[in-house]
Amino acid sequence: MADQEPAEETPEEKPPRSKAWRITYIVLHVLLHVIFIAHFIGATVVFILFDKESDECIPPRSPAEETTESSGNLTDSTTSASEESTSQEPKSSFKANILCKMNWCHGYGFLIIIFVIFYILWLYYWVFKPYVGIKLYNNYLEPAIDKWIEFSRKLIVSGVMLLIVVSLAVAYLGYECRYDGTKAIGLLGPVTFLLIGFAVSKHHKRVPWRIVTHGLLGQLLLGIFCLRAPFGRSIFECLGEKVTLFLGSANYGARFVYGDRICDEYVFAFAILAVVFFFSVVTSIMYYLGWMQFILNALGFLLQAMVGTTVCESVNAAANIFLGMSESPLVIRPYILILTVSELHTICTSGYATVAGTVLGAYVSFGASPAFLIAASVMAAPGSLAFSKLFYPETEESLTRSDNIQLEKSPDSSILDAAASGAAAALMIVLGIVSNIIAFLAIMFFLNALTEWTFELLGLKNITLLFLLAQVFVPIVFLMGVPWQDCQEIGMVVAEKSLINEFIAYKHLGQLVSEHKVGSRSASIATFALCGFANPGSLGILIAALSAMAPARRSDITRVAVRAYFAGSFVSFTSASLAGILIQDDFIS
Repeated sequence: MADQEPAEETPEEKPPRSKAWRITYIVLHVLLHVIFIAHFIGATVVFILFDKESDECIPPRSPAEETTESSGNLTDSTTSASEESTSQEPKSSFKANILCKMNWCHGYGFLIIIFVIFYILWLYYWVFKPYVGIKLYNNYLEPAIDKWIEFSRKLIVSGVMLLIVVSLAVAYLGYECRYDGTKAIGLLGPVTFLLIGFAVSKHHKRVPWRIVTHGLLGQLLLGIFCLRAPFGRSIFECLGEKVTLFLGSANYGARFVYGDRICDEYVFAFAILAVVFFFSVVTSIMYYLGWMQFILNALGFLLQAMVGTTVCESVNAAANIFLGMSESPLVIRPYILILTVSELHTICTSGYATVAGTVLGAYVSFGASPAFLIAASVMAAPGSLAFSKLFYPETEESLTRSDNIQLEKSPDSSILDAAASGAAAALMIVLGIVSNIIAFLAIMFFLNALTEWTFELLGLKNITLLFLLAQVFVPIVFLMGVPWQDCQEIGMVVAEKSLINEFIAYKHLGQLVSEHKVGSRSASIATFALCGFANPGSLGILIAALSAMAPARRSDITRVAVRAYFAGSFVSFTSASLAGILIQDDFIS
């Protein structure tokens, strides 16, 4: 018996669904659509019949109509009355246009967007993909993509394509800077950061310039869409407004627990960090429902197609748009043990280059623009992939492929269980934030005092460590496009972010803006430059988090963490440089 081999475990097959269950599922599915469509039709009728703003819809008059009206004023009252009645006719016909005065961010306009998105996704995943999409992809798209990849990877073809695309990007940025010399200075920022990154690269000869170029172009294109294109600007302004409203819900829970006085006085650990609990619960519920996995899969696929990085790198970069640096690796936790060193470096860089959605509310409370914060997080995703491969190129073969990656499912048993686990997880995040702020502010105060005392012995006053570091950042923020008169203040803010954390920096930036010590453009550029977790405290947090997930890779993680810290900083600085070029004055006024 002892020599017998253990029987192979066969996976348990799920029992087939009963007929009653299938009928109930179909009935509920149809009922949902009926309710949704009925609600949309009812809202449409109400909008057409009772919308007050439709009375304000007056069509623009042509010069001929204005001439007719002016000449009519010189005729008798009968003629003018007839002309007045005639001129009112197009107004009544124009009034029937329901798109006039449409607000796509509120009310009926927002309902239309939700309705369209819902049914596009429903038709794709329930109709097109299972019956047409899979066959179309396997028979036509996949072979075409393989042939295109094989063709585009030829050295001559790849070189020509990159030259054309880079030339177009430079030409566009030059066009944006044609009237403003300060913006033109911002062009030097990305170039300088690229040169520094190449100079300190781990393997100079193995730099994948294709990935680097694609990542930076993706960062630029997302910046154009978020900040320059009117449609994209409208989307992110609306998103910023919705995010502010959404995160503001945490204030009600905080007021009930802590009281109005603490919340009104913005005591950091109580009033501001309450949003971390709220967002963590929402994220945990989305994980349980599978929505977060769907979003990360879609964004990861887009990043992989855009930049050319591996699946784990792309999915983790997408996760960092929403999650924190210690939470996003959880989506690929089973694969951390088999990641290459370069992939680990990319995981760290993505974490340092972005911020978590759980802390956006805190930054907004300091006066940061939610639209800029969202845009910075989105732009950082491809940028982090580019700079990570520039700083630490791949020299090994990745063991992760799209066909062997499965995102981890939520271990929670119900929505209530997911909410409870999310709240419990948020407690550790809040404690980590508070403890880091207390510790590093204390250390910073001590080092500043020690440095000031040392220079006082030499007869120099008010020379602190933070002041010295700020002088290093003055030329850097100038290369980002910050006007010279604001470089000293913005350099100090960036130094605080790099040496302490972004909470202190955003609070200081808010004070500078409220006291009118820096211009609105400088503050906007600084908002992008500060939008990242690259600080000494986060360095320790990420090392601890990744080491806990994969203890065997601790030495590799610590080996790449510091290099990733600087790569993540350069991603934020590059986003700030591009934002300084792309942001228009009417967007920051």
